[in-house]
Amino acid sequence: MSVERTLIHFPLDPASRQVRLALGEKRLPFKEVSVRYWERPKEFVALNPSGLTPVLVEEANGRRLVVCESRAVLDHLEEQHPEPPLLGREPEERAEARRLLQWFDRKFDYEVGGYLLHEKMEKRLLGLGAPDLANLRQGREALRAHLVYMESLLAAREWLAGRRLSLADFAGAAHLSVIDYFGDVPWRDFSSVKTWYVKLKSRPCFRPLLADRWPGLAPAGHYDDLDF
Repeated sequence: MSVERTLIHFPLDPASRQVRLALGEKRLPFKEVSVRYWERPKEFVALNPSGLTPVLVEEANGRRLVVCESRAVLDHLEEQHPEPPLLGREPEERAEARRLLQWFDRKFDYEVGGYLLHEKMEKRLLGLGAPDLANLRQGREALRAHLVYMESLLAAREWLAGRRLSLADFAGAAHLSVIDYFGDVPWRDFSSVKTWYVKLKSRPCFRPLLADRWPGLAPAGHYDDLDF
């Protein structure tokens, strides 16, 4: 059955990036539509009343399925396209992948992205003025604490959740990649995390993310460099 997929997303949204990585890793073709979600366009809000990205629309045999926001979309992709599995093949790895998904989407996003991305990206998009230096400092301190934790995981594992690549890696990489877009990741101080990120950055599914650009928001010079 031929399925036509459209992913409505914001390129610098970590949640959207997780779904793009999963679609790419599963080699599922899709069309991308960028949306300025903060302006709450009527057509987009009609699809997802929360007004949050991403939204996946699938059309096949005259039927239309709308799946809203990253966790629902990722679960849908795992159910409908189980190969390659991105939650692990063993219960322990699946449980750990789910735990880390929550870690990045709640704890990391709140403690790091909530400061750095709000100050460096959201304020510019919304015209809210210059970044607050105290908030930037707090976000950077929290980022280092999270990177220390990731170093401890990778000291004992090949990937964040265990022996195999999982959605936990895509969640971590999605969040870090947007922070890295603005040049705030201290890679030199965290060699294991950098090696892990290089492996992810070199995968075919990651290449579209490295081509992302948004008007008025230029990336750091090393952002798309595979040998940074």
